[in-house]
Amino acid sequence: MTADIVVCGLGPAGRALAHRCLMRGMSVVAVDPSPRRRWTATYAAWADELPEWLDPTLVTAATVARPTAWGARRHELDRPYVVLDNERLRDSLALAGAEIVADRAVRLDRHAATLASGRVLTAGRVIDARGIARSPARAEQTAYGVVVDASTAADIEPLFMDWRADNGADPAAPRSFLYAVPLGGGALLLEETCLAGRPALDIGELRTRLLHRLRARGIALDGDEPVERVRFPVQGGRPGRRAFGAAGGFTHPATGYSVAATLDAADTVAAGGNAWPPSARAVSALRAAGLRALLALPPADVPGFFDAFFALPAPLQRAYLSGRTDLGGTVAAMRALFTALPPGTRVRIAAATSGIPVRSRGPGGSAIME
Repeated sequence: MTADIVVCGLGPAGRALAHRCLMRGMSVVAVDPSPRRRWTATYAAWADELPEWLDPTLVTAATVARPTAWGARRHELDRPYVVLDNERLRDSLALAGAEIVADRAVRLDRHAATLASGRVLTAGRVIDARGIARSPARAEQTAYGVVVDASTAADIEPLFMDWRADNGADPAAPRSFLYAVPLGGGALLLEETCLAGRPALDIGELRTRLLHRLRARGIALDGDEPVERVRFPVQGGRPGRRAFGAAGGFTHPATGYSVAATLDAADTVAAGGNAWPPSARAVSALRAAGLRALLALPPADVPGFFDAFFALPAPLQRAYLSGRTDLGGTVAAMRALFTALPPGTRVRIAAATSGIPVRSRGPGGSAIME
């Protein structure tokens, strides 16, 4: 039997695409080695990024009206931020009517998917939503977090990023930041994060930094807290009509966010539309340049860089963080940020974004440095 579409991979991106195809009356085959697996990562988004077809009251675990960011100084972000409830999100992306195949896709062609079992599925479209494989050539994001009762960390406000240097790391070492968000039900995630690195900071190092930071802020752990470990590439996707989600280039290379972008684009792709118009491809190239700039920053320059970014007008921040097809807004945000930075930082960023190799001073193996 030939289906309208075969979707390979049932993470949030693949499941959202399969769901929207079903809502359009299409015949769908969805392939995943473990189609019933739970999503254990913490997924979050800016509230205004969620698509109209998804009811935020059903999929949101917690909302932060005005999250905080720290470089060397405090910034209050005038943009609601939501943490998603994974189980309710899965339930909202219902797959009733789809054929679910518990197998691994090993070869994908335009109209056929060959599975590890030897079965071949044929369809009008075959979409790769399997994510991105790790590679030493690809920058990664890593994180180590613990989930605590919010009363344990009552003095910590919701933090989008906190780059302050109280995590015990050597001042010359690659930087990491604290991410702190409510998960609903009185729980709070406290996570030490390496935004991007080639190689990224090791999970063990991030654990050491997080424990030091929490002790410095008077937060005592009992050692039984649930743990979250994060490691995924922020490079390597292939924009185009045959891949979706991280595999299709939807990961923001300078932030690691992808879920909201894929939810937003799922209906367009389901309808056979082009999720990669020229403006989106141009923005993707600019974001890749932004990642090169981040990787070239010496550790001491990182807090000032983010101070400059979070001092930008809210529309420019929004354009860079979320405007996947907003070429004008992305250019304006990058221009304004570049102008606001110190001359020495501007020279490094100009070289890095132009593809000129830049070697940062300090130890090798890095986050926000290569």
